[in-house]
Amino acid sequence: MTEMVYGSAPISAGEPILPKWWRTIDKWSLACIAMLFGMGLLLGLAASPPLAERNGLDPFHYVTRQAFFGGLALLTMVIVTMMPPKTVRRWAVIGFLISFVALMGLPFLGTDFGKGAVRWYSLGFASIQPSEFLKPGFIVVAAWLMAASQEVGGPPGKSLSFALCIAIVGLLALQPDFGQASLVLFGWGVVYFVAGAPILVLVLLAGGVLFAGTVAYNMSEHFARRIDGFFDPELDPRTQLGYAANAIQEGGFFGVGIGEGRVKWWLPDAHTDFIIAVAAEEYGLMLVLILILLYAVIVTRAFLRLMRERDPFIRLAGTGLAAMFAVQAIINMGVAVRLLPAKGMTLPFVSYGGSSIIATGIAAGMLLAFTRSRPQGEIGDILMRRER
Repeated sequence: MTEMVYGSAPISAGEPILPKWWRTIDKWSLACIAMLFGMGLLLGLAASPPLAERNGLDPFHYVTRQAFFGGLALLTMVIVTMMPPKTVRRWAVIGFLISFVALMGLPFLGTDFGKGAVRWYSLGFASIQPSEFLKPGFIVVAAWLMAASQEVGGPPGKSLSFALCIAIVGLLALQPDFGQASLVLFGWGVVYFVAGAPILVLVLLAGGVLFAGTVAYNMSEHFARRIDGFFDPELDPRTQLGYAANAIQEGGFFGVGIGEGRVKWWLPDAHTDFIIAVAAEEYGLMLVLILILLYAVIVTRAFLRLMRERDPFIRLAGTGLAAMFAVQAIINMGVAVRLLPAKGMTLPFVSYGGSSIIATGIAAGMLLAFTRSRPQGEIGDILMRRER
């Protein structure tokens, strides 16, 4: 029956897991992710020793930790890519529920590490940021609900996913973490749009976001300070944005030379939120363009593969994950060049971070699992068979 609908399957039933995985995975995207991680280690060698020196640690302390967490992230990513979509969905739902409960417990058990926002659980030897793990899980859950709503007698998936989205955004805003809240809302909006959202609803949603931003500006000093700093025509050179902007200008096309950059000595977040400033100063515009190209290849190939996907759930979940991956990279680089207000968001696979890089590995693994080649045939062939 399957062959009558989808055509003959090119993969034999008894084929071993690894050869089957290697045949169906998007190797170009896999290679781009590996290159991003390698560049992250390279930039970590430049950006993290000054911070380690200020904290009285071994010069390569943060690089070693990044290699460990990054290796764990890549291993997790590969394991997830081997799972069928239904298994990915099950684990995503479980992960989402655990992350959501952890997010609700932050006001009582979390810590801010002196940064003014309670976003982490401190484990002593490491810290966990629940919102990082919640994002990919929520996108998969939202896609599942919306895909189910398209079936006859299905649940009101769009309404349920919207209620979950508002609850998550509210919890993140209380931390406050408006950057992650915006990213979650954007990811849900993309899934909703692909699922067939009316334009009027999207316009009303955009108006609601603008209204919420106005309220947050008037009620949150943290949020207002960042917005005011973004719109201030005079950029204070002693701020992180000022140091980052100067470093990017100094780098030019080919950079000042490996190890010759100075911004890493002044920026406390040079190895995380402003890693792109270190890249631009020491290696120049050329390395930044290579990074942008790698992200573009991953996202573009994901969209191209998802356009051929027949399963509504896979199409919705994959599109949401790819869009969120792309926007997080855009936000990080946009903040560094002052195109966007400061949001405290890492550059996927490049910035230092335990929770962020492992969660990114999980999200990338889900995306690669959803975009694996599957025997489903072309839509034109299916329609011709039905006409016969």
